[in-house]
Amino acid sequence: MIIASALNRFFTALAYNQLFINISRRVGMELGGSHFVGGEKTEDMVKQVKALNRNGIGATIDCLGEFVETEKGTKKYVDNSFKAIHAIRDEKLNAQISLKLFSVGLEVGKDVAIQNMNTILTEAKKYDVFVTINMEEYKNCEDIVSVYETLRENHENVGLALQANLFRTETDVERLDGFSPAIRFVKGAYIESEDVDINNKSVVDENYKNLVKTHMLKGNYTQVATHDNDMIDFVKQLVKEHNISKDQFEFQMLQGMREEKQKELAEEGWNMVVYVPFGKDWYTYFMKRLAERPANIGFTLMSMARR
Repeated sequence: MIIASALNRFFTALAYNQLFINISRRVGMELGGSHFVGGEKTEDMVKQVKALNRNGIGATIDCLGEFVETEKGTKKYVDNSFKAIHAIRDEKLNAQISLKLFSVGLEVGKDVAIQNMNTILTEAKKYDVFVTINMEEYKNCEDIVSVYETLRENHENVGLALQANLFRTETDVERLDGFSPAIRFVKGAYIESEDVDINNKSVVDENYKNLVKTHMLKGNYTQVATHDNDMIDFVKQLVKEHNISKDQFEFQMLQGMREEKQKELAEEGWNMVVYVPFGKDWYTYFMKRLAERPANIGFTLMSMARR
């Protein structure tokens, strides 16, 4: 755990190092992010998604926006989200959208975030595009969950990511059950304090399985975001034992991670979706993924070695 915390601090510091951010924006994808990011421009992202689609793999597109601190800045992010939605329509992509509430103005104010989300979700609904709200640090969880509840009063085309490493997540799932929500379950993107973070891999793994099982058995749509063979096999067995339709869930993985496994799952007939981020803030996104968990570094090195 000491090593994991040190690596987390190291890569988080790199993620927000202004010198490296400026260099990455100037040099672009030549620094090596292209394997894990769908490009800086919409046309780059479209090319990446089409390549996935040809292999029977869907995509969830994230318009990266790591430094949105003003209401004016959120409008640019909304415009980029529109571009992604329209690209899905115009290019007939098998894709959905993922986004952070901080990118649409949560740091500016909940009202700003809700207003911008209403705009995005209304546009997405026109073209039958689904939108998933990403989860962020624990300190933001309550705001994110409450904004989601507000949005669900008027929109059905929106889901939410929840983290299995947090003690509160089981309660959040119960709290949201009345919406029959589509939930993306992840193990956990951030190392938090011991009073909120389960902080034990085996316990987190079991909690992840229990959350997925409970949600799926209630008939709710489930996004199983994992690169772990044990989790994948667990879901396959769960589906078999309870005769759950393949249309009720999907596996999700990050772009650049376990590409052969992605193809294998798609070829077996499972719904396979790859998380495709794109935009100028690719460097910060990439560093934050490495900061999440030491396992991501291993996946990264193995993926790069196979290329």
